[in-house]
Amino acid sequence: MEIDELTAAEERVWRAFPRGEAVDFRESAEDDPEAGGHWGPERTVRARVLRALLLAGPQQDGETASLSLAGARVTGRLDLQYATVDRPVRLRHCHFEEAPRFHAARLRELNLSESFLPGFVGHALQADGVVRLTRTRCHGVLRLGGARIGGSLYLESARVSAPDAEEPVLQLNQSAVGGDLWAPGLRTHGQIRLNGAAVAGSVNLNEARLSCPGGAALDAETFTVEGDMLVRRAEVRGWLGLRGSRVAGRLDLSYTFLSSPGGSALWAPSTTIGELWLRKGPPMEGALNLRRARLEVLFLEPESVPDEVLIGELTYTSLVPHEPAERRLPMLERERNGHVPYAYEQLTAAYRRIGDDHAARLVQLAKQRRHRHTLPWYGRLWGLVQDVTVGYGFRPLRAAGWLLSLLAVGSVTYAAHHPQPLKAGEAPPFSPVFYTLDLLLPVISFGQDSAFAPHGWYQLLAYVLVLTGWILATTVIAGVTRTVSRQ
Repeated sequence: MEIDELTAAEERVWRAFPRGEAVDFRESAEDDPEAGGHWGPERTVRARVLRALLLAGPQQDGETASLSLAGARVTGRLDLQYATVDRPVRLRHCHFEEAPRFHAARLRELNLSESFLPGFVGHALQADGVVRLTRTRCHGVLRLGGARIGGSLYLESARVSAPDAEEPVLQLNQSAVGGDLWAPGLRTHGQIRLNGAAVAGSVNLNEARLSCPGGAALDAETFTVEGDMLVRRAEVRGWLGLRGSRVAGRLDLSYTFLSSPGGSALWAPSTTIGELWLRKGPPMEGALNLRRARLEVLFLEPESVPDEVLIGELTYTSLVPHEPAERRLPMLERERNGHVPYAYEQLTAAYRRIGDDHAARLVQLAKQRRHRHTLPWYGRLWGLVQDVTVGYGFRPLRAAGWLLSLLAVGSVTYAAHHPQPLKAGEAPPFSPVFYTLDLLLPVISFGQDSAFAPHGWYQLLAYVLVLTGWILATTVIAGVTRTVSRQ
């Protein structure tokens, strides 16, 4: 391209390029790139001019050439697919009439911050440094699937929407980011796809607004984050999917609103997470799915538990904050699949690790009561007897209370109405206390039961005491056996 074919605006950019000087066409800092379609020729640069500069632009000895342009209207398509660009590309506050094409391009650095894009094609793009899309407005699909970015990817306060698209509006699937994925304040209308992506640093989606009602607002299956994944004070309408993902640090959803009515608001089965924080947020709309997840720390406030959970085979080492068992048990009762014994065992183990044996026993008692409702009628009846008498062995003092109460009833009754001796000359002195104990304790004999025989309803009372004694002894043995087996 000859220099005399350039417009005045293009010539200015051309002459600045070899020296790496910035060209700024903005009339004020408040210029809106989205309205840049009305900018005149004094601010218009053809995309093919920019392409010619980046691929074969002039050089100047002792200077580092780079393209640094702000406030321009770029006409035509900036097509750099498969190209190798050795110079930084900075096109800030610009208005692009057509979606730039960087498919499989090799770049040093790309900066499209605060620009307006009708879309972006960057599949398999490779950038040695950072890619900046800070406060960029993209009214089309932003494609970065399979990209390899050596530095960080910046999307803070960016806005991405494609109302007519049937595909995800922000595509980062199978991409690899050597630094951070930095996107606080991101706004998306449509799905974000991060399937198979890997971030060597942290992910920041604090204060993001992600909207895809009825679908996946963020689909990050088998996503890998070596640092933290922060989604604090965000709003996610649509499900947040992390199936099979790994977050080495903290997945922080504090103060965040998750909404996917009728489905799973947080869908994270088979994940491996260092710490999962669910706290201080408004009530979650939709289910919490953590089936088969592996967590070191689960920071879960009871108020943050939704009406439905799926926590079968969920494993966690520590559960914080420390709450009484009565406040944790409702979560287990909201399991979609009904009684899941493993969930009770995990909660019991968490309490035992911190030495709260009382809470651990309450959880085991609740487990037995929940299990009782799954039994046939005779099993439920026997379970109710064990519960009332000794609390399934977790409340042994209750048996002592029953024993003392029955002992008092029998002693008072038989003290007022002595049973007749079977052999008057051979009977020992009658003791209402020892006689009642003889009836209540089936394996101990005080010589009273075999020597005296009551009549009428007093005999019926004796039968009741004998039967109750056997029930107490059986339930105590069953409860103690169950308790020992849990140790």
